[in-house]
Amino acid sequence: MAKKKPGSGGETSGGDRGAGEAVDTLTGRDHDWPTLRQFNVFLENSVGRLHQLLRLLEERHIRIVALSVANSVDCAFARLMVHDSDRARELLRFSQFAFVEIDLVGVEVPDSPQPFVQIFLALLQAELNIQYTYPLIYRRNGRGAIAMYVDDIDLALKTLGEKGLEVVTERDLLLADDF
Repeated sequence: MAKKKPGSGGETSGGDRGAGEAVDTLTGRDHDWPTLRQFNVFLENSVGRLHQLLRLLEERHIRIVALSVANSVDCAFARLMVHDSDRARELLRFSQFAFVEIDLVGVEVPDSPQPFVQIFLALLQAELNIQYTYPLIYRRNGRGAIAMYVDDIDLALKTLGEKGLEVVTERDLLLADDF
């Protein structure tokens, strides 16, 4: 995975694109990129701070498709995913919120008697660790989806594809039919 800089969203990685110059991977991403972006936003633990973050995004018509908050006495971390990560990144960069971005794997929940067993068994067989997962407010063709933070994104994407499971991309979030 590429390096992450807190609060900047500016990821860089080397490559064969020039004479050893760093390339901003964000300019190389498009909405068909096979992973989803999660924003981890640091919040002071004060009344109304989460509301300010959510209002910043939703007042600008950025749909929040996943939200998880981990709270402590002094601070909180909001993990969130949105339907348009480029616009959210721009807003967060110019806001007072400190944040980092990471990639997650999104997968549609299959129409089967044990959909989660099917997903997690595929990853277990590939010996992948799942650090955490949460549901997406997303529907396509009548199916929901989950986002997962795994220890090897490339292997997870390959494994899910080989098992016939549908990966959710950023474009899917933009085009989802029901919210």
